[in-house]
Amino acid sequence: MTAHIPATLVLEDGRIFRGKAYGEVGKTLGEVVFTTGMTGYQETLTDPSYHRQIVVQTAPQIGNTGWNEEDNESNRIWVAGYAVRDPARIPSNWRSRRSLEEELQRQGVVGIAGIDTRSLTRHVREFGAMRGGIFSGDALRSDEEMIAEVAASDGMVGASLVTDVTTAEPYVVPAKGEKRFTVAALDLGIKANTPRMMSERGIEVHVLPASATFDEVLSIGPDGVFLSNGPGDPATTDQQVEVARQVLDRKLPLFGICFGNQILGRALGRGTYKLQYGHRGSNIPVIDAATGKVSITSQNHGFAVEGEPGEQFSTDFGRAVVSHHCANDGAVEGLALLDGPAFSVQYHPEAAAGPHDAAPLFDKFVELMSEAR
Repeated sequence: MTAHIPATLVLEDGRIFRGKAYGEVGKTLGEVVFTTGMTGYQETLTDPSYHRQIVVQTAPQIGNTGWNEEDNESNRIWVAGYAVRDPARIPSNWRSRRSLEEELQRQGVVGIAGIDTRSLTRHVREFGAMRGGIFSGDALRSDEEMIAEVAASDGMVGASLVTDVTTAEPYVVPAKGEKRFTVAALDLGIKANTPRMMSERGIEVHVLPASATFDEVLSIGPDGVFLSNGPGDPATTDQQVEVARQVLDRKLPLFGICFGNQILGRALGRGTYKLQYGHRGSNIPVIDAATGKVSITSQNHGFAVEGEPGEQFSTDFGRAVVSHHCANDGAVEGLALLDGPAFSVQYHPEAAAGPHDAAPLFDKFVELMSEAR
């Protein structure tokens, strides 16, 4: 246990939070962001979209259900660091195999506990996501030295991180039951539940590295193409944007989520920008512009596509529309090509650990592929 070891979380603007070490003892740097999810911390920690970010949990009690072998969204923890208020002393769940802190230590993730995460969250909401660092044990130095090190670290704007998280080699997730379709999925930081949900719909998913060319996509004979979630600045994805444009030109059905939404937006000629503090959590309301229906969604993104709610615009591939927007701030949450078989959403329909309002979007993808045949 590391509860007796002092730790400090330092922000680039000089704000400092003092607590105790949680997980690995040492030093870590990253962008400090907060997530509002009350459950699903294991899925959050193993989501590749959180690569190079220090995640603050707004829910005060974390770790109650321990760590199991079933809920990982990838093969490792991706967060740069972890900040919680009141970690569980003893986990209690029939699936738990060890405590959350044991897993953080096992994977070398530096964390901090016992800080006022509500105050930290309010600070980030007011001043924006910013560079930060967690220092504990022998890594602790003077406040001035720690602030200087944080200020000298890399920011998220211009960060090209997809190559850090993508698969090294292609792999196949077979369809469950009768195979109905073949999908080429570009792995930009894909979560395990995504190909699983497509597999349940009779889709054989070929997961390809982010560097895959359009010819490599075509070589598997896909009925559709999927663009996954992922970390970093979408402005750095010129190669993936070009692949998306070739898919649109060929009129292959295309579905993108999160980072994939931003890539489709760029392929359609839209710009992207950094949100003040992003959308992260499992309780974010999204409005469908066509129906007015509100879905509660799981999200994790710090960038967004330029556009206005319900806006229609011209592209090189026909007319398109901003199909969904965030009820909180009006940010673009979905795009659809009106003159072609392509759509995307900024949120996570695979939504492990929930909610599941958006799961039918996978059925919409199936319908697009059926119609294309």
